[in-house]
Amino acid sequence: MVTSPESVPELTDALRGVGYLADRGLATTLHVALRLGRPVLLEGEVGVGKTEVARALAQLLDRELIRLQCYEGIDAQQALYEWDYARQMLQIRALSEHQLSDDDAVDALFGPKFLVERPLLHAVRAGDRAVLLVDEVDRADDEFEAFLLELLSEFQITIPEIGPVRAERPPLVILTSNRTRELHDALKRRCLYHWVGFPAPEREVEIVLVRAPQVSQRLAEAVVGAVNRLREMDLAKPPGVAETIDWVNTLGVVGAEDLDDAAVPDTLGAVIKDRDDLELVVSDLERVRG
Repeated sequence: MVTSPESVPELTDALRGVGYLADRGLATTLHVALRLGRPVLLEGEVGVGKTEVARALAQLLDRELIRLQCYEGIDAQQALYEWDYARQMLQIRALSEHQLSDDDAVDALFGPKFLVERPLLHAVRAGDRAVLLVDEVDRADDEFEAFLLELLSEFQITIPEIGPVRAERPPLVILTSNRTRELHDALKRRCLYHWVGFPAPEREVEIVLVRAPQVSQRLAEAVVGAVNRLREMDLAKPPGVAETIDWVNTLGVVGAEDLDDAAVPDTLGAVIKDRDDLELVVSDLERVRG
């Protein structure tokens, strides 16, 4: 496992080396989290690079990235572990009647051999060899959020048939939220908090050139300018940095060197992902091209 950088500037440079450009505020939050062993809650618009933070840190620190994708209705069992019932049934069929009367043989059906790890149990067992990404935690319900708060406080899971499993040194935890609902204060207090907003145009051009080094400075600047004009429009889903990079790459694939009359309408699907938004943008292409 790689030692984490010793200072904020070192961490910023190291993240740039793995393709992630962090501003000083974000780099400071991550540096403190690594030093104090605190979870980080990243909130912001869709597509601004929140999930990429966890991927970049895992690559930088040579840790396993363990991702828990939250969704409406997710519960603790789905996030922790489950028993492999199919294998248990096959094992039962393989046991003789005499063996089935043996308590040890029955107990073995609920041993490690038949336990299926889900992301949270995996992260507890991996400890500080992992980066745990709890993605879009705002999509989960209040009960799951409360369970998650307890887990982040103790990093211990009790499996009734096996016993407690505890991380001696907890993993680095990154939680992301798109603010589809407000998270509870208790969870926020447990974490270091950082808002990830849309970058300034100059920074976004720099990000594009790092992630798509094959494109020209001219095209990158033109696309970033157009994306910023799109964000000023009354769109249901304003494009994020991810869409900026997608659009640049799409224009490169079709051989466009600038945002000309043909390239923009032909490639809008890379940056606009809503039908009503698309109709609005198509009706005002002159504004988009600038």
